[in-house]
Amino acid sequence: MHPKTVLITGCSSGIGRATARAFLDEEWEVYATARNPADIETLGERGCDISTLDVTDDDDVERVVSRIVDEHGRIDCLVNNAGYAQFGPVEDVPTEKVHRQFDVNVYGPHRLTRAVLPHMREQEEGTIVNVSSAAGRLSFPGGGVYCGSKFALEAMSDALRVEVDDLGIDVVLVEPGPVDTSFQDRAAEEVDNGLDRSEAYASFYKAFDDADAVSGGGFWEESPERVAEDIVNAASATKPAARYPVGTVARIAVLGRFVPDALRDKAFGLVRKLS
Repeated sequence: MHPKTVLITGCSSGIGRATARAFLDEEWEVYATARNPADIETLGERGCDISTLDVTDDDDVERVVSRIVDEHGRIDCLVNNAGYAQFGPVEDVPTEKVHRQFDVNVYGPHRLTRAVLPHMREQEEGTIVNVSSAAGRLSFPGGGVYCGSKFALEAMSDALRVEVDDLGIDVVLVEPGPVDTSFQDRAAEEVDNGLDRSEAYASFYKAFDDADAVSGGGFWEESPERVAEDIVNAASATKPAARYPVGTVARIAVLGRFVPDALRDKAFGLVRKLS
């Protein structure tokens, strides 16, 4: 029996890197990808097949998928993990930054999904794991653009899950809350570079500049390995769940969807005043 094959995007650090290692531990054939191949050299040393992949580049996507099929004849699992957060009040985020956010977080998974589905249909099995977020279930002030991208990924996944069910293909959403990675550092860079901070939203920027106020603090954070565990479990399951909320914040976010809008808005307003 040949080992199962998985393609993972965004493996330079954090969840993607931990997921590549977790699949290796389960003896999968792992294709770990990132925009900068130097970032994943250590994964290559561990036994991964590594490749440059920018999820916004159609040629990159086609090249990597074709390579896997040529070398192994099949793709058993796609993990759409590559992504980042564009925070900032909706008014302060330039439209071009909104386009970039959706190009990576939504159109990227869509490109990869379209590329692998014909092969999964032919083999009559496969799993697509889309790494979403607790922010894909509950939006919050200052996160409208990022949450919008994750809401879109969730909606697309829900539709796709039913569309391919009869074809032997599973579609799974993994929804982490805060995770102990460099994710917040990238988010801070996106806010600092290219946003004109309006005085009208001074309270948001004050809260954002306090790392604990944004991340929820270390007490709430999960490890990347914990998220990777659910990803591997979903890929290995005969019939995986549609969603895997990871951590306390993610489970609270699910419940938050059932709170009346007026009460939820008041709660966010109270948090803003306290900050």
